[in-house]
Amino acid sequence: MKRIESHYFDYYVLLFFCLSFLGWLWEVLLCLFSGAGFVNRGVYYGPYLPVYGIGGLLLMLLFHAKRKQPFFVFFASALLCTALEYAAAVWLEYRWGVRWWDYSGSFLNVDGKICFLCSVGFGIGGVLLICFFQPLYHKFYHKMTRGMRIVLCILLIILFVMDAAYSIIKPNSGANITCFFAPNAIPYKHSVAIYQYMEAIRRVVCDGAF
Repeated sequence: MKRIESHYFDYYVLLFFCLSFLGWLWEVLLCLFSGAGFVNRGVYYGPYLPVYGIGGLLLMLLFHAKRKQPFFVFFASALLCTALEYAAAVWLEYRWGVRWWDYSGSFLNVDGKICFLCSVGFGIGGVLLICFFQPLYHKFYHKMTRGMRIVLCILLIILFVMDAAYSIIKPNSGANITCFFAPNAIPYKHSVAIYQYMEAIRRVVCDGAF
């Protein structure tokens, strides 16, 4: 098998979307089996969770050569993906003042953003990705024509950019999607200030001051 660095750009684009979809599907199935019903997880509205795609690409680029060392891949994947999940949680909470996941009740959690069980899951996922999924993806990728891959990449990127642009204005939220507003987040503080200001205006108008 060729070294992963020799692949075309579309190889990584399609891999990103494939892993993002699998991550979304995994979380949707978790919700279904937990009795919450169908829940479109994530910040975006489309069927993908980019944090899984980014994490998967990093694992592929960094640990592809270690695919015959599953124990190394397990621990390295657990550490890297846990760090990525924590960084994503901090950014999302800062940007929108909302948590899309909360592990506060889980064993060995850190501020509800990461936990031991998820780290173990990331390690197992890394082993499955590097040691089993990547060779299958590699074969499937080369069965498609170059033109087919390019068209598919363009369509996926256009849809993703449109979704991302809309989600910046109005991120996906709701029951079993978002957890709560973070009191220390800047967007939350702004929302409270605006609400208090509008409430003051309403009271003045209702009291007949004008």
